[in-house]
Amino acid sequence: MKLVVIGAGGGIGRQTVELALNAGHHVTALLRNPAKLALTHPNLEVVKGDLMQPGTFDRFLENKDAIISAIGVKGTGPTTLYSQGNRHLLDAMKRKGTRRIFFISASALDISPVLPFFIRLVAKYVVQKILRNMYADLREMEHLVKISDADWTIMRPPRLTDKGVTGHYRFAINQFLKNCLKISRADLAHFMIHNVNNESTYKATIEISY
Repeated sequence: MKLVVIGAGGGIGRQTVELALNAGHHVTALLRNPAKLALTHPNLEVVKGDLMQPGTFDRFLENKDAIISAIGVKGTGPTTLYSQGNRHLLDAMKRKGTRRIFFISASALDISPVLPFFIRLVAKYVVQKILRNMYADLREMEHLVKISDADWTIMRPPRLTDKGVTGHYRFAINQFLKNCLKISRADLAHFMIHNVNNESTYKATIEISY
């Protein structure tokens, strides 16, 4: 397949690029600063673009099978990257006729009733408060995605780790996953790469964990 990975210099983005290349796909890696991805491969094209600047990335979406938006922010301050950036991306996809896309959100956006009681307390009174700005923007992003006509999948991972890919994990489609506590960035990327054409994940929210 011909894939576009946006935010390819980040933890999830780089893992997605590497696993997609290992699986034999052609990858266009889009970054604001292409120098951040020190990776070469015959099937890899590294390009410069910024979701917050419409028109800088549209041409890279043409004739692609799927897009993975792995953008992220550092810090806990106010942001509109997720909502505005992905709004620009959805608009560009519509213009270019590309339909399939993954977005990264967060499991603690909604407090899961099937998590242990203590974890629910931490999620509500610690995680949601510390990350309130990011979560507010993620909620706006999810709303924009869900009313779009794209073939979208929203990934809601729990705590992310830097461990390697295993290919062994649990996931739930449009429902809460019991004991959804952690997943590696590599296995999150593995799921997306191996479910690009899985129609049961179209217009769906996915929780994933070990």
